[in-house]
Amino acid sequence: MNDGKQPCVFFDRDGIVNRDPHPKRYVEQPDEFHIFPAFIESLRVANEKGFAAVVITNQKGVGVGVMTQQALDAIHAKLFAAIRDAGLKLHDLYFCTSTDDAHPHRKPNPGMLLAAAQKHSLDLSRSWMIGDKERDITTGRRAGCKTVRVCLPEKLIKTPTAADFYLDSIEKLPDFLREYL
Repeated sequence: MNDGKQPCVFFDRDGIVNRDPHPKRYVEQPDEFHIFPAFIESLRVANEKGFAAVVITNQKGVGVGVMTQQALDAIHAKLFAAIRDAGLKLHDLYFCTSTDDAHPHRKPNPGMLLAAAQKHSLDLSRSWMIGDKERDITTGRRAGCKTVRVCLPEKLIKTPTAADFYLDSIEKLPDFLREYL
């Protein structure tokens, strides 16, 4: 029984929605924000399968003064425009600019997922957290979601994963979601 609550696919931002800013630490301006076509296709799958879709992201760069809130807003406006242009729907986007690791919304704490679940009547037990870092996986597990880590195999050597599933390429995510959602 799901009490009318909708399942959700939660997407981490940097490394899943868009190209990781490496070697820089942060995407600081909209012209540095490059959306993966595989994310757009993954969002399409989530929409078609009846899942809500929410992006969650730590954005400490604002908190430490490396970038402005206005730049972050412009980056997210670019994301929403691309999604709208593709004819898709992103239910929401949550970000945490706090520099305090104890902040309830800063990943790996599950506050952003819990807030989205409350606002949008989401069923976390039928939801998925997709991320490229282990803190994304910890966030999803703490919220009761199934988890998928997407990263190159050499990153697993440094940080093994507790994810339910592992993909070695973002390009594999749409087919994975078609099979498992």
